[in-house]
Amino acid sequence: MARQLDLFSPVPGVADLLPDPQVLPPANSPSPVLTQGDPPPASEKVRPEGVAPVPPGKRRLHIDAHVLDYALLRSKRRSIGFVISDDGLRVTAPKWVTVVEIESAIREKKRWIFTKLFEYRDRSARRLQPKMTWSDGETLPYLGSSITLRIRATQATGIEFNPAAATLTVCLPLNASEQQLKDRVLGWLQLEAKRVFAERLRLYADKLGVSYKSFALSSATTQWGSCTADGKIRLNWRLMHFALPLIDYVIAHELSHLREMNHSPRFWATVQSIFPEFETARRTLRDSAQETLPIF
Repeated sequence: MARQLDLFSPVPGVADLLPDPQVLPPANSPSPVLTQGDPPPASEKVRPEGVAPVPPGKRRLHIDAHVLDYALLRSKRRSIGFVISDDGLRVTAPKWVTVVEIESAIREKKRWIFTKLFEYRDRSARRLQPKMTWSDGETLPYLGSSITLRIRATQATGIEFNPAAATLTVCLPLNASEQQLKDRVLGWLQLEAKRVFAERLRLYADKLGVSYKSFALSSATTQWGSCTADGKIRLNWRLMHFALPLIDYVIAHELSHLREMNHSPRFWATVQSIFPEFETARRTLRDSAQETLPIF
């Protein structure tokens, strides 16, 4: 997920930091377009010997002891926007803002920019870790701990969880494929999700004094949960990989929408009334939880 920062300016110049309602450009946006009067990118200038070349379509800026390469995209928007993604820093700016003003804005927000660039680098390194191997003895995150997969070769089919030994035994034919194992484990996890979520929903609905119409599992890639105005709740089954407090936070969050269908201060006060530790759980989900998920 890209991180964005925006500087709004109703007139030429650099102004204050404000939220941006505009949808981010896609990662495969066309190469930045230079407007009349812009100096050429650093890659078109004479490069001193021993200095790494600037990637095509990017500019280079020296900030303190750092060298920052960034892409500049001109648009009709009225703000200077910073987007951090796998491609590094992309700056989107109005046509009337000069490069000098743009780079002044970059320097002004250098702490935010470098922090997010370093976060992206660390996340990318985690994503390069080896994928989970679906085999006997492999471990799987379950409710914040690890359980060990055991495969029993038999013509009978079945699956058995031993909480004391933290093992999940899957019975499969000798010639079963890896996909069959994954499907069996996925089915078990989703049944567990229905059981656990139902219990926690009842608990927190009673605490809040609300009732929901129904709940279902979700496989969304960008949402942990959702709630409609008529009380239909959806919860991502992959929450089952996390410790119970993170599950409880998402459930408290969605149930609180039955009181406040927004994210106003009153909404967060409602969440806190039934789940006081919500800020810690919210930060954990936002900053690091995604990288701990096994790849199915």
